[in-house]
Amino acid sequence: MSPSTSESPDRSAQYVLILSCPDKPGIVHAVSSFLFMTGCNIEASQQFGDRDTGLFFMRVHFSAVEPVTLEKLRASFAAVGDTFQMDWQLHAAAEKMRVLLMVSKFGHCLNDLLFRARSGALPVEIAAVVSNHTDFAELTASYGIPFHHIPVTAETKPDAEERLLRLVEDERVELVVLARYMQVISDDLCKRLPGRIINIHHSFLPSFKGARPYHQAHARGVKLIGATAHYVTAELDEGPIIEQEVERVGHELTPQQLVAVGRDVECQVLARAVKWHSERRVLLNGRRTVVFA
Repeated sequence: MSPSTSESPDRSAQYVLILSCPDKPGIVHAVSSFLFMTGCNIEASQQFGDRDTGLFFMRVHFSAVEPVTLEKLRASFAAVGDTFQMDWQLHAAAEKMRVLLMVSKFGHCLNDLLFRARSGALPVEIAAVVSNHTDFAELTASYGIPFHHIPVTAETKPDAEERLLRLVEDERVELVVLARYMQVISDDLCKRLPGRIINIHHSFLPSFKGARPYHQAHARGVKLIGATAHYVTAELDEGPIIEQEVERVGHELTPQQLVAVGRDVECQVLARAVKWHSERRVLLNGRRTVVFA
């Protein structure tokens, strides 16, 4: 790593490398040597060796001191990746991830993500919003984002998911966010978009399943409510967890007040999960995640 300077490097010449591989000596040396030899400077580096799985994880944010293209960096790094059996990705730091949001009847998470993206707090490009209802077509239009109404019934579910996949492909979407989308994603769709769908749910699961979970929680006198953001897998609400948060509540709150608190927590947790994923900070580790936040 070279000495820091008073001027920040041009962000257009900055990159993010993420990788996972079997843990063995020499990985960090190989990566840093590659960056040095290609005229690059490490801005930040995080790493983790998991003794349980024997895997090594790393995220490196670096800048190119000498002119170089992303394609050339990828081609040059391939030899390092092959040597250490790496699962790796290399991206331009300035490139915003294209995201598709899905929503049903509850719009708090959708509204929060739209605002964060518009204000620059969330480094993503929202390509489209999909819903099985039309309630938030006007809200979406106010942000200048295409809205797609894809109704879902038991009979039309396969066709609806095919329409969604075509949209993902046509819009070059990297991440699908279920912003309180109240339809179960099929096993087939999960397999076709592995590690690319994030869901948010209240952390009462599995204690308070079904409708009106906050009202169920109020009836039981809970003292903590919260939310969990996770990747979607074929196992319902059992995917690798990205982020969680809880809020302490008291006996004086009404069910409606619990709902308001819960929705705020859901928005915060989902926004953090989307932000970390879009910044390439989340790496899958089996049924768990490594988050370099």
